[in-house]
Amino acid sequence: MASKWFETVAVAQRRAQARLPKSVYGALVAGSEKGLSARDNLDSFDQLGFAPHVAGNHAKRSMATTVMGQSLSMPVLLSPTGVQAVHPQGEVAVARAAANRGVAMGLSSFASRSIEEVCAVNGQVLFQMYWSGDRDTMLHRLERAQTAGAKGIILTLDWSFANGRDWGSPWIPDKIGLKAAVKLAPEVLARPGWFWSFARTGHLPALTTPNMALPGQKPPTFFGAYYEWMQSEPPSWDDVAWLRGQWNGPFMVKGVSRVDDARRVVDLGASALSVSNHGGNNLDGTPAPIRALPAVVDAVGDQIEVLLDGGVRRGGDVVKALALGARAVMIGRAYLWGLAAEGQAGVENVLDVLRGGIDSALLALGKADVSELDRDDVVASADFFRRLG
Repeated sequence: MASKWFETVAVAQRRAQARLPKSVYGALVAGSEKGLSARDNLDSFDQLGFAPHVAGNHAKRSMATTVMGQSLSMPVLLSPTGVQAVHPQGEVAVARAAANRGVAMGLSSFASRSIEEVCAVNGQVLFQMYWSGDRDTMLHRLERAQTAGAKGIILTLDWSFANGRDWGSPWIPDKIGLKAAVKLAPEVLARPGWFWSFARTGHLPALTTPNMALPGQKPPTFFGAYYEWMQSEPPSWDDVAWLRGQWNGPFMVKGVSRVDDARRVVDLGASALSVSNHGGNNLDGTPAPIRALPAVVDAVGDQIEVLLDGGVRRGGDVVKALALGARAVMIGRAYLWGLAAEGQAGVENVLDVLRGGIDSALLALGKADVSELDRDDVVASADFFRRLG
C-alpha cells in the first residue's frame, strides 16, 4: 500500500488534482484574466537564491515567533480561503490541523463552516472580513466573531471585481441542484473517491456561507454573498479606519502592495498588513508580493508587522520572505491541496513539509533563530524588486 505521506507541496498538489473533479481543482488554481500575477507569484521565488555558510552553523534552531499577539511555532499562518468543498470536514479539519501544529488560522467570511464551529477546535482564529454590506451588517459580523472567540480581524482589500477575472476558472454552480448535478456528473464520477467521501456524510458539498448570514436569515450561497460584496460601495480610508475602530484587538489589512497604501494602514492603527495580490486573483499584472515586500518593509516595517501572502510552496520560500523583512507568511493553495489529498492529516503534512524546509534553510544559512535572517542571506538580481507607489 502506497504511503499517504508526501515529501513536498508539489506532490500534495498532484494528489489533489488526481482526487478532485476537474472543476473543483480548476477553481483552486485559477487566477485573474491572463494569469500573469498568478504565475509571477510562483516564478518570483525561483528567481531568488541563497548565500549559505559551510561551517559554524547551529545544531539547534528556533522557528517560534508571534504575529498579532499570537504565539506561533513557526512563521506561517493559514490564509483565509473561501468555501472549502475539497473535503467534507472543510475548515474544521484545517482548524484542527493548525492547532496541532501550533499555527494560527485565518477563517474566511465565505467559509463553508461557521466561526463558532471553527473557534471551538482552534484557539487562534483570525476572522477575515470583506467590505461587504452596510455598517450595521459589518458590526454584526464583528460582534459575532468576538463572541465566538476570534483573536483578530483580517480585512481583505485585495479582491476587486474585474472583467474576465478568474483565468482558467471553471463553471461553478450557485447550488447543487438537478441541473448542476447533471452537468457536473461526468467529472464527478471520474473521481469516485471524492464523491464517496461526501456521500458517506449524507451531505453534498456545502456552497453556502454561514458567516455571512444575518440574524434570522438562512446562510446565503457563495454567489449570494458575492453579490452583496459586489453591490457594496468600495471603502474609503475613512471607512477602513472606522472598521478598525470597532475592533478592540489585533487588526490586519490584507492586500497592500504600494508604499503609500502601507503608510495609510499604519496611520489608521492597524496591527499588521499583508503584502498580497490575492493569489493572482486581483488586478492582473500586479507584481508578485515578494517583489514589492522590501519597499514596504523599508517604509513601515518598524511601525507595523508586515506579512507576505502569495506563492509560498516551500520552507525555503518562507525563509526568503523573512530574510527580506516579513515577520511571517500566509499560505492558501498549499494547505488546500493537503486538505484535498488527505484531510486534516494532509494539512498537517503540508505544515510539516514547510517546517522541515525552514529548518534546513536556517541550518545552511548559519542562523539559530528566524529573527536573525536578513537580506544578505538572499541573492537577487538588480531588477528583481519593485517599488509601487
